[in-house]
Amino acid sequence: MARLRHMSVSEYRDRILSAPQLRLVGGIDEAMYAEFRNQLAAAPTDGDLVVSLTTLGGNPEIARAMADDVRLLREAGRSVLFLGKAAVYSAGATFMAGFPVHCRFLTKGTRLMIHERQITRTINLSGPLRSCTDQLKAALHEIEHSIEIEEEGFHSLVDESDIDFETLREKAPDNWYIPCDEAQEKKLIAGVI
Repeated sequence: MARLRHMSVSEYRDRILSAPQLRLVGGIDEAMYAEFRNQLAAAPTDGDLVVSLTTLGGNPEIARAMADDVRLLREAGRSVLFLGKAAVYSAGATFMAGFPVHCRFLTKGTRLMIHERQITRTINLSGPLRSCTDQLKAALHEIEHSIEIEEEGFHSLVDESDIDFETLREKAPDNWYIPCDEAQEKKLIAGVI
């Protein structure tokens, strides 16, 4: 009778990561969030849960909501791992920031892309002058609040890594692309599989 060999921790991790229970591909939007919730409801309720993501970006608030669902699962005692495949851009990096570094993995050849939030808005001022200043103040408050949210996400993304917040803030305006090997070297992720 053949004797079974015990798997090393890395072999176990790679086996678990190679069969994600949740597979998300495409833009991060309401449809992806619904698919995420559907797949989550159908996933096994015990053992490690692996969420695989390939995305060119999307809505950062939906990415934050998905990350919050992951946080709640972790706080309830569930082990949840992130596996980025091919491209984890923009809002995908926002979602990845919801996982601690030791739970983040990328497949070979995957790239991260991190950038600042963007806004396109035309403000048409019309009416009494006081109401015009209120319109401008409201737009400014929205921008300031969005910057605060962005910075919270940036802090979460680089927490426990070798990348400091100031470096990320400096590189983000120019769309910072990070190959998987560099992400691992900088301890932004736990490993490449």
